[in-house]
Amino acid sequence: MSDANVVSIEEGLSPGTVTKNRVGAMTHLFPRGNLTEPELLDALRAAVDESIASQEVQLIIDMVSVSLVDSCALETLFDLRQELARAGGWLKVTNAKPLIRDIFLVTGLDQVIDIVNSFNIDKTEVVRPDTTGSEGIRMGDLLVNKGLLSKEKVEEAIVLQKKSGKRLGQIIVSKGWVSEDVFLTTLGEQLGIPHIVMRPGLVDHDVFARLDLEVSKRLKVVPMFLVHGELTLATSDPQAIASFSEIEEKLSCKIRPVLVRKSDIIKTLNEAGSDNIYGAEIIEDLDDDFEFIDNAPPDDYTGIDEQAAGSPVINMVNSIIQRAVHDKVSDIHIEPSQKKCRVRFRIDGLLYEVMTPRIDLHPALVSRLKVMANLDIAERRMPQDGRIQVHTQGRSVDLRFSSLPGLHGEKVVLRVLDKNQSILDIEKLGMQAPNVVTYRRLLDRSYGLILVTGPTGSGKTTSLYSAINYLNSLEKNIVTIEDPVEYQLDIVNQNPVRENIGLSFAKMLKHVLRQDPDVVMVGEIRERETAEIAVQAALTGHLVLSTLHTNDSIGAVTRMIDMGVEPYLLSSALIGVVAQRLVRSICPNCKTEFLASPEMIEKYGWQDQGKVRLSKGRGCAECYDAGYRGRMGIHEIIETNPELQRLIIANASRDELTDYLNQHEIKLLFDDGIDRVREGQTTIEEIWRAVNS
Repeated sequence: MSDANVVSIEEGLSPGTVTKNRVGAMTHLFPRGNLTEPELLDALRAAVDESIASQEVQLIIDMVSVSLVDSCALETLFDLRQELARAGGWLKVTNAKPLIRDIFLVTGLDQVIDIVNSFNIDKTEVVRPDTTGSEGIRMGDLLVNKGLLSKEKVEEAIVLQKKSGKRLGQIIVSKGWVSEDVFLTTLGEQLGIPHIVMRPGLVDHDVFARLDLEVSKRLKVVPMFLVHGELTLATSDPQAIASFSEIEEKLSCKIRPVLVRKSDIIKTLNEAGSDNIYGAEIIEDLDDDFEFIDNAPPDDYTGIDEQAAGSPVINMVNSIIQRAVHDKVSDIHIEPSQKKCRVRFRIDGLLYEVMTPRIDLHPALVSRLKVMANLDIAERRMPQDGRIQVHTQGRSVDLRFSSLPGLHGEKVVLRVLDKNQSILDIEKLGMQAPNVVTYRRLLDRSYGLILVTGPTGSGKTTSLYSAINYLNSLEKNIVTIEDPVEYQLDIVNQNPVRENIGLSFAKMLKHVLRQDPDVVMVGEIRERETAEIAVQAALTGHLVLSTLHTNDSIGAVTRMIDMGVEPYLLSSALIGVVAQRLVRSICPNCKTEFLASPEMIEKYGWQDQGKVRLSKGRGCAECYDAGYRGRMGIHEIIETNPELQRLIIANASRDELTDYLNQHEIKLLFDDGIDRVREGQTTIEEIWRAVNS
């Protein structure tokens, strides 16, 4: 079964439904939604019962639309597999996300139900830790055999063990000879127990609540899942038999231990009181270098450590901001619902839920942020905008605050403006070498109009800032008109638009042209007046840079003409167009390679390249299980020449302009993206998502 078939079926699904598709002797079921929803589980049971009644007993559950499972879902899958086995069939799972594969691993469900590759149902993707040759070997010898520790260190640890009575592993880790992760992985191989990194979704909240929190803290364990009387238990000490016996007696179950770092267990337990089991790792100890910079009195610094003593809400807000800066988040969303508050981070263009504080904490969180932004905390009926500045990790970070009253309270969005993460160098935009040369050549022109196009969030402003930084010098008067000013640049005269007092892009541009500028950057061309003034400025000896919301480079030409700019003026003023998108890069921490399928090779014309190796990310804690971390740009650049000028003057159709691009073999956005796929930097799915969005 191909990916294309899966997608086409999946697109037609509604949330909470299960669709069935018969392929040969196998039946594919497509549940839509999380398998934590009782209605969806009932629909899945009904679909399996219907299949068994129709003598369809070779079933594959496609989890392409499933992000989360709980203990009830795991028991259901186990029971369905047993029913199919009794009917002479089998049950397999495909397209499971990394989180679900890990849940199968820790609960042992992977030994009952195969997780298979979507291209080959006989290929199992989940592989349990290889314990061959490790069981029965002493830990010291195992570490030596793996080259992780010398014999001398092991002997020294044994001597210390006899003196202190501590376990060998505790001594080795406390001495820093081996990291806790490496030790736990090795211990897991020795005992045949999986080691995993605790992260959101790996704890069933209902199961966690079955064991008294004080007991969990005393024993330093986290109940994860309960499947048919077997409790998956996170522990850093798999040999704590007394602790396991106590839990087994309290909950009338058997224990299935999973190795987790002690610090992760303590962190999860400490956050349990805020109903934040899924996102517990968001709250971390604050670094000493984290400070809130009060906007009211200049140079008035208030230390986070002093404030944290006053309120846990202050500590929570500071933790959220610090984690956002650390994870290179572009936006923080704090939004209330009927029963809980939700905090989501936008990372690489997509939103991820990271924590769910109690709903009664939401007003306090919003009030704290308003205080930091010098806003009126009593005003909850009107939207408010403000600015917060913090100092963390050795640098200042600006946060743009925006609140919007809603049905259940005020939603707050914080735009994170981190100068250290901004790209102000043309060489670092991610352009391929030929595009860099063309872009520089356009910027080196003394006058003309350069347009950067793409949808919202495609990096247009970043490209303009890098261009301004490239042109910036004492010999030039550079003036910008922005809405709003995001990053402050030295020497450059930056001016914010103020629509509330009638100071629009067009009006500001008229006045800027009287300031003797060499280079003018207009944040965005939105209407006819701004477009006409920008073209006139380009024709009268100024280099004008601006952005447009169009899907490709050639679309900028038709959009300007549609706005009312005369074609003969545009043909003389326009010197080049840059179209771009941002695509996610494969996470380097979980990057893996695979061979392209014959269908893929034929589709993209790679027949003459032999075996084509592509890359993808498996998903890990570092990338929030997405398989991607960080973004890069793909670009399409056209430079105006006499032939293109004639087409513009003639008001050529879209098809004629497209023919021009093909005749001159100008590399389009998709072509540039495919080059990055072949280089192992991103995936074809990501290119399709970005270019077609």
